[in-house]
Amino acid sequence: MGVLKTKESKYAQVDVTVVLPALNEVDIIEQTVNKISQTLGNYGYTYEIIVAEDGSTDGTDKKVDELTHIYSYVRHMHSEKRLGRGKALKNSFKQSNGNVLIYMDVDLATNLKYLNQLIRAVTVENYSLATGSRMLFQSKVERSVTRKLVSKTYNFMVRLLLKSVIKDHQCGFKAFQREILLSLLDEVNAAHWFWDTELFVRAQRKGYKIKEIPVEWKSMRKTKVNLFKDSLDMGWQVIILWLHLNFQF
Repeated sequence: MGVLKTKESKYAQVDVTVVLPALNEVDIIEQTVNKISQTLGNYGYTYEIIVAEDGSTDGTDKKVDELTHIYSYVRHMHSEKRLGRGKALKNSFKQSNGNVLIYMDVDLATNLKYLNQLIRAVTVENYSLATGSRMLFQSKVERSVTRKLVSKTYNFMVRLLLKSVIKDHQCGFKAFQREILLSLLDEVNAAHWFWDTELFVRAQRKGYKIKEIPVEWKSMRKTKVNLFKDSLDMGWQVIILWLHLNFQF
């Protein structure tokens, strides 16, 4: 179980919480925090940034601890052992202070110019959840042909078996109304990459409104996803969830 290491937050409650799941990100974490902070500040939001640092071995934990002493809005969720992205996000969201809860990939593959649109989808347009989508016609995406094919196949499988209407379940750029996300967290069993998909499938089954936003997305580095192993694992989890939802398997 992760232990939250944090200075006392400047705000008892803030407009926005951004959670960054991080594994061995010492080279980019400070730059990412600064870019997000500048973007949110430009829009006039009060905010906190929680780094869900998940068993890093490259000094990311020490770097984030330094940031918590420099910036009052940075908080650190540290786990000595790897929990998986889903569990790390769940732990962080449960200890968040934001009215709008967001998570995004630490490499900022999705252009931050869409961040205010993401937030306004749940604050102004009253969607329960919102997500960036790389699968919409207006989206501009730069990634390998192999990754595109795997992603399209996976999302088709989710829509077919789990009756989801979402085109892109795995884009790391999502926002949630606080109370709705907190009500869903304990229903989601997935601990790692499948977390997004299970969360959105369960949300749809409860009738929550979801908005997909076309984005500009560019692969900023070599992916940490093992396309063969993780794709097989996620495909199997789709089947398990289908069995559970339909037959209480």
